[in-house]
Amino acid sequence: MMRFQREAVPRPDPLPAPSSAQRARLLRAIRWVALFALAVAALAVAIVTNGEREWHVHMMIATGLGVFLTILLAGALMLLAFFSNASGHDSDVAQSTRENDEK
Repeated sequence: MMRFQREAVPRPDPLPAPSSAQRARLLRAIRWVALFALAVAALAVAIVTNGEREWHVHMMIATGLGVFLTILLAGALMLLAFFSNASGHDSDVAQSTRENDEK
């Protein structure tokens, strides 16, 4: 007679899935950050072109994109940190890590 070995059943993920309200709140906040980044990029392009009689299109595009993407990335990462903390994911991970360390 063949014996079957019992395979370990994987545990479910201890982190809850974000609700649609939390996701909508995050997207709304990212839109505000994108609008702010767009305003700062327009201001940076205006400042760069203010004193110059002759300006190059490539320099304006590079300045605008560089400032916009930098502000957008910084804001999005900060928002993700705040929303992760507010949703309880950080405390769940810390508790799971503490339990694994005790074993």
